Amino acid sequence: MFVKPLKKAVAKMFAAAPFSLANQTPIIPIRHMKFDFDPAKLDHRFYMDAELASAYFASLSIFLTRGEDLVIDTARYHRDFITDPLLKQRVTSLIGQEAIHSKMHEELNEAYLIRDLPVKLFRTWAGWAFEYGFERLPQPMKLSLMAGIEHFTAVLAEYMMNHEEIFFRSQDEKQRAIWMWHMLEESEHKDIAFDVFQELSNNYLLRIAGFFPALITILVLISAASFLVPFYRNPKNLISLRYWREIPYNFRLIFGLKDGVYGSSFKHIFDYLRPNFHPNDHDTSEFLEYYKEKLLNPENGILTPYLTKEFYPTLRS
Repeated sequence: MFVKPLKKAVAKMFAAAPFSLANQTPIIPIRHMKFDFDPAKLDHRFYMDAELASAYFASLSIFLTRGEDLVIDTARYHRDFITDPLLKQRVTSLIGQEAIHSKMHEELNEAYLIRDLPVKLFRTWAGWAFEYGFERLPQPMKLSLMAGIEHFTAVLAEYMMNHEEIFFRSQDEKQRAIWMWHMLEESEHKDIAFDVFQELSNNYLLRIAGFFPALITILVLISAASFLVPFYRNPKNLISLRYWREIPYNFRLIFGLKDGVYGSSFKHIFDYLRPNFHPNDHDTSEFLEYYKEKLLNPENGILTPYLTKEFYPTLRS
């Protein structure tokens, strides 16, 4: 008696939201960068003068190159199925930006390697996770995972742009520049992977299925790996009272509910589970305008010394 109404209620709850490409953001540029990292000048306490929190971002840099490569391959594969010319060219911009992110972070990772961070070990672990896990997923699930990964980088970008002081606690100008550049571009293209998923699938349950592997990888696995970095770099940290006393402070920086990167972003993170969610529900347009001026001003922009070329993919019908 109540089975059919119940089925209808459940179906309505999980129904995909109507999707339209009418409000797409414009094509974004592909920027070529050259940082020339000097290993001797890398600050291992770059993030808020906190060694373990800084180790999280070093670990993220090492692992994210594989994640970005997955995004690139998945976006390139699905671009051929897109009929809307603007979305197709926006995907080209996404691919270009992510390819340069991967290249620049690999250069940073090589500098970390010289500074005795466990780069080879983390590359091995990332290889296992991707070669025997994510890269073997069927294409629809890869598409969902791509959207999920891009959601987490968008959350991180919004947090970082909302806390500009983070970047200026250290004199390490090049680590500051790569993360500010990366966060700017992650916010610029935050809706592209999601729009591709919605255009080609628009399946709510599949979208959620890609959210949780991204959540576990970014919040759990990379966080756990980062605990090795300070000891690998300096084994004396094992018996350093200063290091162990700083652990609660470091934890709050990443997971604190008031000001932590992810702790204070839980609402934004899990908003992805809302059936009618869209990345642009979280408006970062003012941040983008502010940071483009701060970072890319030809006279005194923070990124100006490192920017070698910028271009827009051609829009083809």
